[in-house]
Amino acid sequence: MKPIPVIIAVIVTAFLFFFVIQREQLLDFASGGEDSPPEIVETSEPTETIESPQDVVRVVAIQSSARLIDSAVVLRGETEATRQLDVMAETSGLVVSEPLRKGALVEAGQLLCEIDPGTRLASLAEAQARLASAKAAAPAAQAVVEQARAALEEARINGNAAERLSEDGFASETRVAATQAAVRAAEAGVSSALSGLESAQASIESAEAGVAAAQKEIDRLKVFAPFGGLLETDTAEIGELLSANSPSGAHCATIIQLDPVKLVGFVPETEVNRVHLGARAGARLTDGSQVVGEVTFLSRAADETTRTFRVEITVNNADLAIRDGQTVEIIIASDGKSAHLLPQSVLTLNDEGSLGVRIVTEDKRADFVSVTMLRDTIDGVWLAGLPQEANVIVIGQEYVIPGVPVEASYQETNE
Repeated sequence: MKPIPVIIAVIVTAFLFFFVIQREQLLDFASGGEDSPPEIVETSEPTETIESPQDVVRVVAIQSSARLIDSAVVLRGETEATRQLDVMAETSGLVVSEPLRKGALVEAGQLLCEIDPGTRLASLAEAQARLASAKAAAPAAQAVVEQARAALEEARINGNAAERLSEDGFASETRVAATQAAVRAAEAGVSSALSGLESAQASIESAEAGVAAAQKEIDRLKVFAPFGGLLETDTAEIGELLSANSPSGAHCATIIQLDPVKLVGFVPETEVNRVHLGARAGARLTDGSQVVGEVTFLSRAADETTRTFRVEITVNNADLAIRDGQTVEIIIASDGKSAHLLPQSVLTLNDEGSLGVRIVTEDKRADFVSVTMLRDTIDGVWLAGLPQEANVIVIGQEYVIPGVPVEASYQETNE
């Protein structure tokens, strides 16, 4: 074995030992040992911790300022007809009118169904005849009353005369008693005549009631539209039997009124105090069309199951473009709020699952701020909960936690 490679290996090993293990002594030897080790001076003042460049996280942020926006309550709901009614017949009989087809526009008071009168006209004539007879009997009863009153007056005169003659001794007590009996009989006659007159008047009233009932029954033969709207069903077919004794058998037609139309939604109890009667409201239908109206009803009682409150918005629908039962997204105007318009990508969650954003503090550290989303738009999301001025991290927010030092470069915002 040649000694030269062994010697070289020993030299390299010794060099590495002194360079790595005994580095401080080697440097001290090289400097000649002139410099003494620095003294450590204790002080009561705290020293600042200076982060090394490797500890600072580079992020991108934007300088955002809060603005006052119209806050809105957003709901999911549906359209609802202002009125919807199943028009029922009040009497029974066969339909004799031509049917109107569903989808037809009807006016208030328009004839929908007509029923065969049958014997109702004869019943009316009979009732009118009874009324005429009762009215004819009334004068005779009145004459009897007048006759009885005259007989009573005559009996009283005779009675008074008999009493005076009896006082003077010209009439006997028997005659006085007879005249008094005649007075009482006349009084009874008047009472009987009055009873007859009252009976005649009662007959007249009964006959008038019979005529009114017969006329009402005839009036019920025609069924009219109670309000203007659209026929949702065909009216009853000609020849169909309508039965007033059975609700299902007395159906004439179904009418709905769509102008104006209602937008119905349910407000959660956390938002109900932000909704007021008369507030402006808008809605977007599934086909993209938009309508505007105002709040006309807000329930005072919550739904027992959902704990929400019914709200209704009235919207003009003259062209009947809005149908009953369409899904709508309702936006109800409320008091304005201060908010920041930021990209949706800045939203993140903390360890507790709260929604928020990460910002750069004045001492150049990251922090987390919980926010509330007010509105989602094409330009971004409106967020409440941030200070008036905030440096919001838009790139790198997922790589920092509160307290981490950051170095931010700022983007310009297009406002």
